[in-house]
This record gives sequence, structure tokens and C-alpha cells, in this order.
Amino acid sequence: MTTNGYTARHRAMLQAIADGRGELVWGRIPSLTVDGRWCDFTATNELFAGGLFRPAREAVFGASAPAVLTTSGVQVLSSFATA
Repeated sequence: MTTNGYTARHRAMLQAIADGRGELVWGRIPSLTVDGRWCDFTATNELFAGGLFRPAREAVFGASAPAVLTTSGVQVLSSFATA
């Protein structure tokens, strides 16, 4: 897994999720908050569509759940450290 196409913003969002600071608000298009602040919508969608994070538990439309990294998300975050 490489960091191709991902920026420092993507890395920071992944790190925040890994640190347990991300909250996913479930909807037609999920939204992400870190420390209670909305994250970049485009970057959120790129990471989510890439399968790099998911809700920690089932969430109904409009509800929030902690965000957690997927295995792929952990790999991408680790590749930033070696890049």
C-alpha cells in the first residue's frame, strides 16, 4: 500500500482516527469530525471510499459512531512513516 494521491491532510485525518479522536456521522455520504470539528468533506469521502476507515459500530442514518481504521487504513498510515 502506498501514499500515492494522499496528502498530509489525509495523513492527519488517518492519524486522528487511529488516536481515537474521529467520529463518523452516518448518512448518504458520511461526514467525519475530529475533536468535534468537521473535516474536509472531499478528503473524508476519498478516505472512506478507499476503504480506509469505517464506523466502529452500526450506525443509523444521522447517528454518529466512533471512526476506526480498517486494515488498509493502518497500512496507508504506516506507509506515510516510511515515505
